[in-house]
Amino acid sequence: MSQSSAPPPPPPPPSLAPPPPTTPPPPQPAESVRVRCAGCRMILTVAPGLTEFACPTCRMPQMLPPELMPRAAKAPQPPTSSPASQPAHGIDPTKIQLPCASCKAILNVPHGLARFACPQCGVDLAVDVSKVKQFFPTAPPPPPPEEVNEVAVEVERDEDEGGMVGETFTDYRPPKVSIGPPHPDPVVETSSLSAVQPPEPTYDPKIKDDLESSKALSCLQIETLVYACQRHLQHLPNGARAGFFIGDGAGVGKGRTIAGLIWENWHHGRRKALWISVGSDLKFDARRDLDDVGATCIEVHALNKLPYSKLDSKSVGVREGVVFSTYNSLIASSEKGRSRLQQLVQWCGPGFDGLIVFDECHKAKNLVPESGSQPTRTGEAVLDIQDRLPEARVVYCSATGASEPRNMGYMVRLGLWGVGTSFSDFREFLGALDRGGVGALELVAMDMKARGMYLCRTLSYEGAEFEVIEAPLEDKMMEMYKKAAEFWAELRVELLSASAFLNDKPNSSQLWRLYWASHQRFFRHMCMSAKVPATVRLAKQALVEEKCVVIGLQSTGEARTEEAVTKYGSELDDFVSGPRELLLKFVEENYPLPEKPELLPGEDGVKELQRKRHSATPGVSVKGRVRKVAKWQPPSDAESDEESETDSAVESTDSDDEFQICEICTTEEERKKLLQCSCCGKLVHSTCLMPPIGDIVPEEWSCHLCKEKTDEYLQARQAYIAELQKRYDAALERKTKILEIIRSLDLPNNPLDDIVDQLGGPDKVAEMTGRRGMLVRAATGKGVTYQARNTKDVTMEMVNMHEKQLFMDAGSAGVSLQSDRRAANQKRRVHLTLELPWSADRAIQQFGRTHRSNQASAPEYRILFTNLGGERRFASIVAKRLESLGALTQGDRRAGPTLSAYNYDSAYGKRALMIMYKGIMEQDSLPVVPPGCSSDKPEAIQDFIVQAKAALVSVGIVRDTVLGNGKDLGRLSGRIIDSDMHEVGRFLNRILGLPPDIQNGLFELFVSILDLLVRNARIEGNLDTGIVDLKANVIELQGTPKTVHIDQLTGASTVLFTFILDRGITWELANTMLNEKQKDGLGSANDGFYESKREWLGRRHFILAFESSASGMYKTVRPPVGESNREMPLSELKSKYRKISSLEKAQSGWEEEYEVSSKQCMHGPNCKIGNFCTVGRRLQEVNVLGGLILPVWGAVEKALSKQARLSHRRLRVVRIETTVDTQRIVGLLVPNAAVETVLQGLAWVQEIDD
Repeated sequence: MSQSSAPPPPPPPPSLAPPPPTTPPPPQPAESVRVRCAGCRMILTVAPGLTEFACPTCRMPQMLPPELMPRAAKAPQPPTSSPASQPAHGIDPTKIQLPCASCKAILNVPHGLARFACPQCGVDLAVDVSKVKQFFPTAPPPPPPEEVNEVAVEVERDEDEGGMVGETFTDYRPPKVSIGPPHPDPVVETSSLSAVQPPEPTYDPKIKDDLESSKALSCLQIETLVYACQRHLQHLPNGARAGFFIGDGAGVGKGRTIAGLIWENWHHGRRKALWISVGSDLKFDARRDLDDVGATCIEVHALNKLPYSKLDSKSVGVREGVVFSTYNSLIASSEKGRSRLQQLVQWCGPGFDGLIVFDECHKAKNLVPESGSQPTRTGEAVLDIQDRLPEARVVYCSATGASEPRNMGYMVRLGLWGVGTSFSDFREFLGALDRGGVGALELVAMDMKARGMYLCRTLSYEGAEFEVIEAPLEDKMMEMYKKAAEFWAELRVELLSASAFLNDKPNSSQLWRLYWASHQRFFRHMCMSAKVPATVRLAKQALVEEKCVVIGLQSTGEARTEEAVTKYGSELDDFVSGPRELLLKFVEENYPLPEKPELLPGEDGVKELQRKRHSATPGVSVKGRVRKVAKWQPPSDAESDEESETDSAVESTDSDDEFQICEICTTEEERKKLLQCSCCGKLVHSTCLMPPIGDIVPEEWSCHLCKEKTDEYLQARQAYIAELQKRYDAALERKTKILEIIRSLDLPNNPLDDIVDQLGGPDKVAEMTGRRGMLVRAATGKGVTYQARNTKDVTMEMVNMHEKQLFMDAGSAGVSLQSDRRAANQKRRVHLTLELPWSADRAIQQFGRTHRSNQASAPEYRILFTNLGGERRFASIVAKRLESLGALTQGDRRAGPTLSAYNYDSAYGKRALMIMYKGIMEQDSLPVVPPGCSSDKPEAIQDFIVQAKAALVSVGIVRDTVLGNGKDLGRLSGRIIDSDMHEVGRFLNRILGLPPDIQNGLFELFVSILDLLVRNARIEGNLDTGIVDLKANVIELQGTPKTVHIDQLTGASTVLFTFILDRGITWELANTMLNEKQKDGLGSANDGFYESKREWLGRRHFILAFESSASGMYKTVRPPVGESNREMPLSELKSKYRKISSLEKAQSGWEEEYEVSSKQCMHGPNCKIGNFCTVGRRLQEVNVLGGLILPVWGAVEKALSKQARLSHRRLRVVRIETTVDTQRIVGLLVPNAAVETVLQGLAWVQEIDD
């Protein structure tokens, strides 16, 4: 322990090991003894024979002091362990015992307490953990452990993890609606949803005959129409009309379905509808879709083109039809304070029962934001309009609506929470889902489908191909990137010192916010620019192959271009470099300069200054700011008389009194004959002055005293201003120098302009972006000119539509770019993505532009990524998602782990980040060896940590850094604020600003910690893999399923199914598996049958092991449970098992284990859970709750929370398919031991409902 001058921290304080009582009480033979507790100092009575006990008040475990031991020992006493293993008197075994550095008293120090004051001598102490090891008591030898069957533990882990994560999508056909032609393209549905049947359709559409003759809607779209109309006939318990949720993915034809719904309602006399969507461009899609279903008579009015007055007034004249609004319009209001929302509600009128469509409704998300932020106005407006029109027929549309349960807050018409449900409000519903994890979300979707309020199909990506292409940084780009990263780090230091020099705190937070925002934009830009050469190469290659290219990026660099044009004129030497303009703008506007000093006045100014100084109100400076005035003290009598006289004298100048007194000779004289000082106002005879003034008196005369004061002041001010000017000039020079450096940096051009230029200019490339103008290379090839994107014939609003039509060779409206069968250009599309959004869902949405219904061919996707930081990893996640949607990869197709585990910004990602930060800040050790280091070279690891810490300082994650001195010489210390500890997004964005090598090192470290956490969670059975498939050789339904709950509104029910699974593998089957492996020549020398090296309950366990596709890893098959999910490394296989050479021995062992396991679990006859245990049991009973789950959620959760085994307390969603009649059930797995409790809970739910 070392002394330190730290402030004493909060408790728990260390307790002093108390001294033994000096005078023992007189001995009483074999009876209770009284001692003082070492913790709370209470007097305790200890029963005879007890030597170790815990204080009933403070719960501290302790023992009798040695001098009282013999008396206690005389009493009859149970045998205790040897004295050596007993802690000494006054020692608290739960804490560390350390000597005080000053008084040497032994202190009980709680674990984790780093600083405290010694309770005995009061010195401040600090614990040095590295030296403390020697004080840890040597642990007593543990008691011989209960025989743990390692194999059983392994099998149990495997079972807790559930089966394989199943094939995620199945082909979709409407199960109960048979009107309409088949959909033009293959459509799929998640296999969990396909296990649920929607309710019986009872609604008969009025436009059925029209549709059958025109074939405008496919059977899928008609199915949605029927269920939506059917749902709109129901009312929720709170009285509002029930709503419908269309969750179809991009390209299934949501727009046309909505048009069909509007047309159907029109036939029922509901002539008004609201269609709210994301962008005003989509109004053209709406018009096209209505025309396609035959509703040409229904007009579409764009709300943003209409005035704010009443819509149905004579002047506006919108009596009926569809009002198309964007979410932004929904929250707009006029200067006079009229709101669009109010205008729409007024137009709909009271009792409005027409349609309100919230298209792409995920835009209204964040109604219930994460803690700390405010709900968005859009979210509130969407909620408000639903409240004000309770009878409206609401339709929510979104492909990603239910992926994030938080975003469902505004879907109040689904009736999942509130009156008459098992969740009183949305927060409670959200809490239950968070506890249930990914699987719970899928359950909600199934529940909604079963109640007839949700359909969700996705276009199959079958036929689409994709390739993930690495575009490594070219040498020139690599050099550029390194220099840029170094420059940003230097700029940060420069800004820090400049703002410290000014020490102005108020603007600094604003400055840093702008700094990091520009930093992030700059490096995202650099990454995009790095991919331009590869993009151009791939695009040219595709054109040669007679294909059509679509390039997706998210930033156009318009703002930078426009700034450059304003600054340098519309004719430039070369394209604008986005990154350079961004840097210039940032430094120009935000470099902290001191205030520019005001220059000194000239001769006239001196007079002005004198007068100003006099005429100024006392206590108010010339600039009008109130000066702090010294407290007024009553002057001495002489002074006060004098003052009162002069005061009155000055005041009375305008009076009738023509006589005044000379300040020097004090004789009275006519006012006209006296001189008055222009500064202090004194009156004197000109002859009384030394030297006297002649006849000509200057107009502005000032007395000697005032003159002196003014000169002094001017000199001081001159010096002060010169100093300020020097500072200002120096700062300005630094700023100019920085701007010069930026101009001299070699930085890439704006990627969009570069690509358009390299592919042949705007005549060859159709551009659909939000920018108004662009730079075009002159015909001579020298210089570029800025021009507007639209021509005389095309308005700015229509320019994207125009470009699109040129690209498609056809006048199809909307923003779809697939090889549409209606368009002339039906070449295969090649979709290149330069920039991926950080979320896989959003990326898929971007791909939906080129992959839609009614296409001649599926697109090819090329996902480009650089070899920087997180890009490669992220590209592979998006690729996996595409693959799960049925797309083909080129070459290898081995499904990887579930995507949810690789979402960096998940709970695991946040934990991994925190562990990494703590390791780098040396508050904790790193759980993995950093990349490029090895565990036997600690100095390499230390170097990595030092570099990593310096890197995190340079990107502002580590703050308040101080360079150590003394024994910490050269070591950086600092802190990472709590909010940054879990900010994965910030980490990924910031590390882009590091030189590539250290950037990749940090990212690899983060990923390896994340992988470790995910792996551990999987081993412990806590990994949320969503829905898990239960696999077995034979699965049979036992008995008839029990209905345990019925929903009042829709009649859908909750059912308990019981299945019998036979998971065993017979000897014949195992032998065949091995032979096939060897026959293909794929086997390895280690394939074969193994037996466990140890015996349990007198038996050994047998396995078949063969090498898997990952080299060095082995798949294992066991007689009772079949193939294991977990692969075993060769080292583990050899340490636990030995290979059997004789087949006869393997056969007899295998067959015996197969037999025994049909009746008994691996723990043997004395298992703690008894008959309920399924670990390693070949025949297993499985109970699954299927059908509607949400109404009984609470009851199930409550029953599971009481289970003995941890893995049984988790809500787990499983999918199971019977082997005979392939009946598929998805539902909650109820552990056998919990079935009774769950049923009791449900019976109770049932009574309440009855």
